[in-house]
Amino acid sequence: MKDEPLSSVYSNQNGIHEDLATTIKKHLLSTWQEPIPEHTRIAADKIIKLARQHSGPLILDSFCGTGMSTMKLAERFPNALVIGIDKSQDRLAKHVSTEVTNYHLIRASCEHTWALLVKAGIRCSQHYLLYPNPWPKKSHLKRRIHGHPAFPLLRALGGSVVLRSNWLTYVEEFEAGMHLLGYHSRITEVRATDPLTLFERKYDANNENLWQCESILPEEGGARDDD
Repeated sequence: MKDEPLSSVYSNQNGIHEDLATTIKKHLLSTWQEPIPEHTRIAADKIIKLARQHSGPLILDSFCGTGMSTMKLAERFPNALVIGIDKSQDRLAKHVSTEVTNYHLIRASCEHTWALLVKAGIRCSQHYLLYPNPWPKKSHLKRRIHGHPAFPLLRALGGSVVLRSNWLTYVEEFEAGMHLLGYHSRITEVRATDPLTLFERKYDANNENLWQCESILPEEGGARDDD
């Protein structure tokens, strides 16, 4: 723990949202059917083709921003196919290319892409969700990953799931949500000796506490990220 833990996230919400469990259980009983943008269908087709051609594990890096984390994960897992997904072409355009070749950056809606991958029978070995927009206002619950109707798709995609944030409440909510999906989870503090993202580097430089929730399905086991 840092001597003076702090977070740049301000919220009018204290503790886990009282509507979290009700919201997730509602989404578990229904199928999300929002129309899928055409560019995301094309992008998902590319991911499906790449995944089927690759003989090793598939790692997803959703909401990857500039793709710094995607590249670093590809370096860490050289036998894996690492796919970074983000909806913003502006963020992806800021990616600094390297000689690493086992990753791809894809512009698409993450949630819609999850739905299309599940429909195609694609499963991943690991799924990273690094420093997503915290949507800190209490009224923003349904905009958070675990409050979104697509949240149950994480289980259908399989693999271990790693979420990081500088807002502990977000991580605690995510852990509670993953428990409702049937996962075993643990929360640990991140020591950013080799930051995965630009946000992680910034928050660590500001002496903020960084948190990780790693979730594993009991029947799958899987590799843990002990960073």
